Parts: sequence; structure tokens; C-alpha cells
Amino acid sequence: MPGEPARPPDPPTAADPGVIIGYPVAGTDAGPLVLGPGARLRSGTVLYDGATIGRRLETGHGVVIREACEIGDDVSIWSNSVVDYGCRIGDRVKIHCNCYVAQFTDLGNDVFLAPGVTIANDLYPGNQGSAQLMAGPSIGAGAQIGVNVTILPFVRIGAGALIGAGSVVTRDIPAAVVAFGHPAVPRRQVTKLPAIAARVMADGASASPYRLSGGRGDSGTWP
Repeated sequence: MPGEPARPPDPPTAADPGVIIGYPVAGTDAGPLVLGPGARLRSGTVLYDGATIGRRLETGHGVVIREACEIGDDVSIWSNSVVDYGCRIGDRVKIHCNCYVAQFTDLGNDVFLAPGVTIANDLYPGNQGSAQLMAGPSIGAGAQIGVNVTILPFVRIGAGALIGAGSVVTRDIPAAVVAFGHPAVPRRQVTKLPAIAARVMADGASASPYRLSGGRGDSGTWP
């Protein structure tokens, strides 16, 4: 915009040995991979033909992005994570290690997936009717998904929601709420979370520099 400093040009794509850019897709009419400038691709990354990826993609080791995916700018996908075909991922999304994003999943801008998140897209595995209606969830902008969360097909998670670690999300979650459990249910508004500083205390004897002070915060409930 006028008056704003010009952004420096993106650096050229940097790819380690062992990266495959444009893995061929058998038996489809997928076009060539479209990869924006400035990517940083670490060893073991495989980007399939037929995907469209924006500027400044960054990958860890062993990342796979399948065909027919649409991925925005400034996306980070860390080691051993897979984005299966037909997904749409917005700008500034961060997918941590060991995540699986199933086919036909939609991740809005600024979504975060913590390590080990698993997304499903087949409600009745092995059922032909279910296979014909395969679809992953839609996760709204800015939602934060905790460690080892499982999200089932068709679910809608609202913008800015926070899903607690280890939860199983089987139903829609409204925007801007904290939800957790088996199944995950809303517990409170994100804005009502107790301050982190009220929940921890310093522990200088450990490589983990803070520990829980009261275990359950001042309200006596998680989180």
C-alpha cells in the first residue's frame, strides 16, 4: 500500500538433498506443481504435482503434500507430517510434527495444529457409502488444536477456538471457546482463561523452567 515500506524480495527456494519437487501423480490429469518463491524444504520433503502452494512454504524433514491441495502463504509444516490430497490451507498455518491432515480438510488462516493431531475423513471405514461422502473437518481461522487431538469427519470448529490436548472432537465446536474431553465439549470462553502467570511457578532445578503452582488454577477446574 502507498506509504508502506517495500517488502524485500523473497529468497530463492532452498531445498536439501533428497527433496522431491513435483512428484508425478499416476492415473489423474493433475497439472504441474505450482510452488511460490522463498520456500525452505528440508530433506525427505515430497511435493506432489497438482498442488498449488503459496510463498515461503517451510517444511521439516519427511513432509508429504499430496495433489490437488491449495496452500496459502507463510505456511509451516514440520517433520513427518502428511497433508493428503484435496485439502485447502490458508495463510500462516502452522502444522507441527507427526500430524495427519486427511483428504478434503479445510484449515483457515492462522490455524495451529500441535504435534500428533490426527484428522479423519471417513465416518464408517470400509463402508462404500461412507467412502463416497468422504470429507474432513473445517477448522476456522485462528483455531488452536492441542497435542494428540483427534478430529472426526464433517466437524466444524469455529474461529479462535482452543481444543485441549488429547481430546476427541466428534461434534461442532463454536467459535472462541475452550473445548476438551472425550468427546470434546465447550467449557468456557477463551477470554475467560486464567492468566498463565497465575498457574505456574519457577523451577530453577529443571530444564523445564516452570511447574504448575496449584495444579488446576485458581478456579479449581481445567484448563
